[in-house]
Amino acid sequence: MSRTIVVIPTYNERDNVPRLVPQVLAQAPDLEVVIVDDQSPDGTGAIVGELGRQDPRVHLLSRTRREGLGPAYKDGFAWALAHGADAVIQMDADFSHAPEMIPRFLERIAGCDLVLGSRYLKGITVVDWPIERLLLSYFGNWYVRRVTGLPMRDTTGGFKCWRRSALEAVNVAAVRSNGYAFQIEMTYRAWRRGLRIQEIPIIFMDRTVGDSKMTKRISLEALWIAWYLRAAHLFGRL
Repeated sequence: MSRTIVVIPTYNERDNVPRLVPQVLAQAPDLEVVIVDDQSPDGTGAIVGELGRQDPRVHLLSRTRREGLGPAYKDGFAWALAHGADAVIQMDADFSHAPEMIPRFLERIAGCDLVLGSRYLKGITVVDWPIERLLLSYFGNWYVRRVTGLPMRDTTGGFKCWRRSALEAVNVAAVRSNGYAFQIEMTYRAWRRGLRIQEIPIIFMDRTVGDSKMTKRISLEALWIAWYLRAAHLFGRL
């Protein structure tokens, strides 16, 4: 891919961003990063702006208010496509997704439309999660697979690499969900459109700095979205 843009949503990640962005850019000389910041009160946006002044490969997309993960990714994807991205990588800002995996994603995207980083492809490759959160994630993924028929082992993961054509095919603007449900819906739309999808194993590390954005509402949305997607497909509304 001649131009790859990494989209990273942020909210109060001032301690992680200055360390993460240089590590991401170090993975390939032609990578670019766009930080989609929801007006973080801790000054994350200002830090990204300074990084951008030091390196033109760093971009800041500042949103006016906090709306959640889904809208942030939708805006970030739109920005990347408008700026000529051939491939788009999405990842978290808290080091739960290792930047060192990016070359593997870029290698695999050459032969498919979407590469998914999976925590459950070869056993369970999650480090330092509380057991109750691990069980919720693991059996939540089992539940989504049972309801939707998705063949992927990790339906809620957020470390992915998309071809430009794949993002255009899924019609990102029409995606209605947020949080983990956003990840499910994006993958489901890609699968239903017959795109070539490949899962690769990743090591998922729990964040060590900052607070988790996980809420009960986000978890519940991920449960009901499976039924919505099944019904939407049945009635031809995807």
